[in-house]
Amino acid sequence: MRVGVEVGGTFTDLVAVEDGRVVVTKVPSTPRSPDIGAFAALTAAGIDLARIEDLGHGSTVATNAVLERKGAAVAFVATQGFRDLLFMQRHDRRNIYDLFYAKPAPPVRRKDCFEVPERIAADGAIDTPIDEAAVRSALIPALKAGGYRAVAICLLNAYANPAHEQRLAALIGAALPDVLVTASHQVAREFREFERASTTLLSAYVQPVIDGYLHRFESKLAQSGFRGRFTVMQSNGGRLPAEAMRQSAITALYSGPAAGVVGATRQAARSGFDNLITFDMGGTSTDVCLVQEGRPSLASESEIDGLPIRTPVLDIVSVGAGGGSIAWVDDGGMLRVGPQSAGADPGPACYGKGGTEPTTTDAHIVIGTIRPGAFLGGRMTLDGDAARGAFEPLATRFGLGIEQAASSALQLADANIVRAIQLVSTERGRDPRDYALVPFGGAGPLHAARIAEELGISTIVVPPSAGVISAYGLVASDYTKFDAVTRKMKLDDEAAAEAGRVFAEMRARLAQQFADMKLPGELVYTHTLDMRFVGQAFEVGVEIPASRLGALDAAYLAGLFADAHHRTFMHGATLDRPVEIVTLRVGATLPIGAAPRLDRETEASRGADATRIFHGEAWIDCARHAAEALAAGQVIAGPAVVEGYTATTWVPPGWTATLDEADNMILRRSS
Repeated sequence: MRVGVEVGGTFTDLVAVEDGRVVVTKVPSTPRSPDIGAFAALTAAGIDLARIEDLGHGSTVATNAVLERKGAAVAFVATQGFRDLLFMQRHDRRNIYDLFYAKPAPPVRRKDCFEVPERIAADGAIDTPIDEAAVRSALIPALKAGGYRAVAICLLNAYANPAHEQRLAALIGAALPDVLVTASHQVAREFREFERASTTLLSAYVQPVIDGYLHRFESKLAQSGFRGRFTVMQSNGGRLPAEAMRQSAITALYSGPAAGVVGATRQAARSGFDNLITFDMGGTSTDVCLVQEGRPSLASESEIDGLPIRTPVLDIVSVGAGGGSIAWVDDGGMLRVGPQSAGADPGPACYGKGGTEPTTTDAHIVIGTIRPGAFLGGRMTLDGDAARGAFEPLATRFGLGIEQAASSALQLADANIVRAIQLVSTERGRDPRDYALVPFGGAGPLHAARIAEELGISTIVVPPSAGVISAYGLVASDYTKFDAVTRKMKLDDEAAAEAGRVFAEMRARLAQQFADMKLPGELVYTHTLDMRFVGQAFEVGVEIPASRLGALDAAYLAGLFADAHHRTFMHGATLDRPVEIVTLRVGATLPIGAAPRLDRETEASRGADATRIFHGEAWIDCARHAAEALAAGQVIAGPAVVEGYTATTWVPPGWTATLDEADNMILRRSS
């Protein structure tokens, strides 16, 4: 049995697969104690934990620790003279017209930042040896007095030579054995001091939180008879054993969204679609990602709360547009939707848990696309009167009917999502019309057709049990780990040969790490060079085919760089300036083999009937189908609503929906 449990902002989802049988469960999340919601899902599914061979888990624990500033008490140690690195940051200004603009605040106080006498040059040479006497007499006593649970070490140019960081970590570890120590060369062995320092600090900040959470989770599992492998999803779309995640907590920041992309990609591939735009609309946010030839786009850097993180993540853009997103009026009198969310507690007004603000879920109830008695397959009854009451003040404010106010809120949510999709497609040189849209999450299939129309997309692939695709991704994902190292070299044949040697060292290091994690098997590697024109302030990732690794030369690498640069920026195809290699990256993946098939439930509680939906500016007659009752090849002409346990799909006029042999529902524009 393989089980995936994904803790979202509103619901905790579970997918269990055993001998071709699929069990799907959704329960309300418990934001204050995510593990309670996870075990509630296991209980609701009636799963015997002793039969689970592989349990994959994804949660927002690390993300929330940063956003809510609930991480550990952490100290930051830098090279003498660089104590204020985290506060000076970069000489930029995100909002040039904001008179009260302030740089993002790191989760550490200045008085908790310390210096060590030492200096390593940019080429890795030791300029000033580390002053161990000062460490023992001044730094360690200060750390003891501070009562810190974690220490982040980021010494100047440690990416080129980590010797001083290694020695300092050993000294602190010996003196303070109960304190978790994180050094920059362990999490981000790349240049750019501020970004490396920010990544190291955030990793140390969430490390005790993740460590404690996983320890509690594993203890509960053991008490319940679990003896299988417990793995955690990373932001890069691959899993690692929980024990390994204790040393790499920063990679778990976006585990939920990453799992969804993997699950959607695997399921869409069964219907022959590999160029995709995935679109995950849950309770709090919408996450979109572009998938090219079956491979999600990967970014080497991301941000959280305005702070940079140098670790590979799936290139996901998030906007505050989810089922719990609140419709409100700004100071200028304009209607807005999100990013504020009602979340799981109190939730939308229709949940009957004390929420009074109008949300997108309430809007769907008002216009009829969600039936109050059919939510979660009838397991949760919603309050339609409360939903209408929540929108009444907005309707009065703008002189609209309640249905019109709700419809306007949904249009604004759609506009936010369209903009996010343009960020991962149009603004990166990709035409969204060349891709199939794959909506999932509880609300995704309700919005997909309208968003596709705005973008000119003609094909939509709705997976079965679309509301739990992130949980499915946890059982369908491979084991993955990345390594990166900055090695600045002006491009010539000697540098190309050196890149080949460094790649070999990185592969060997990753292979040993997989062996240490007791993950045997043949690894699949990817190799990327971050390259740029000499003098540029940014790099372009250039992937190197495995077939050419043994014969790299400057001319070949220059050609790959020129193509990649021109594709991204529409110039640079002519190499009239010298080029340099900056950072080498290797990804190692241990495939799980064929992913378990995600089938839909087939026990139909009812057949087709009729309903009415508020569409455009009027109520229209509409067919209503149970997803479980559909037959492969059956064609449904819009307008129609297809109700499933985890998600409802809206098929507007001018669209048709067909269930294929892979249990994916394919929507196409007929006019």
